[in-house]
Amino acid sequence: MFFILSKVLIFLLNPLLWILIGLSIALVASRKKIRKIALSISLGLFTLLSNPLLLNQFARQWDVNTGVVDKSKVYSCAIVLGGFSSEAENGQGFFNASADRFIQALKLKSTGRVSHLLITGGNSEIIPGKFRESIWVKDELKALNIPDSSILIEPDSRNTLENARFAKRLLERNDLKPPYLLITSAFHMRRSLYTFHKADIQVIPYSSNYIAGKSSISLDDFIPRAEILNNWGVYFKELIGFGIYYVKG
Repeated sequence: MFFILSKVLIFLLNPLLWILIGLSIALVASRKKIRKIALSISLGLFTLLSNPLLLNQFARQWDVNTGVVDKSKVYSCAIVLGGFSSEAENGQGFFNASADRFIQALKLKSTGRVSHLLITGGNSEIIPGKFRESIWVKDELKALNIPDSSILIEPDSRNTLENARFAKRLLERNDLKPPYLLITSAFHMRRSLYTFHKADIQVIPYSSNYIAGKSSISLDDFIPRAEILNNWGVYFKELIGFGIYYVKG
């Protein structure tokens, strides 16, 4: 029930949904004053939430950078949170916009910085199909000559809370000692760190795919862009998820 309720809440608080509702009211309302207010709110939200500068400033405050990693040490495991691949029509997978999680994990393993990779992620759809992300990712790693013995998979989790719980069992079963490197997107790292620490798992953040980037302010930051709305949706999801996890304890 918690899983379904969180999905519904995230959908209801999507900023694009607010704008569409406002425009719909502006089109169908019988009173001119209501139409005018609804249209003004919709246009105001679109103008505000399509501005790259505002998003980038917020993202740089929210995102968590990679922590202090000892370059002379080989870590026992890098925990890679799912969400960087999606299900294709044929039941297989494909890499999505968060694929940098996979790239960073592959670099760590290929350069000998970690001895094992733990891929945690199943199917996060409300009505899941047969696709299990970690199983598909393991095949991708093996195709790149990563030894099967160094790949651990956890194919049952549906969210970050379950990522932590199920990964902990796997780490203990394989006697892998902390600290571990935790690989996920920079925008997702704050919620992930909180969740893994609550599960008593000692991790060091290893962030990937920064939405805002790391460059200084430029002229492009003042030009509204439609894709910024989607990026706000990503951060609203994180804020909501963090709040739910905090309340749930």
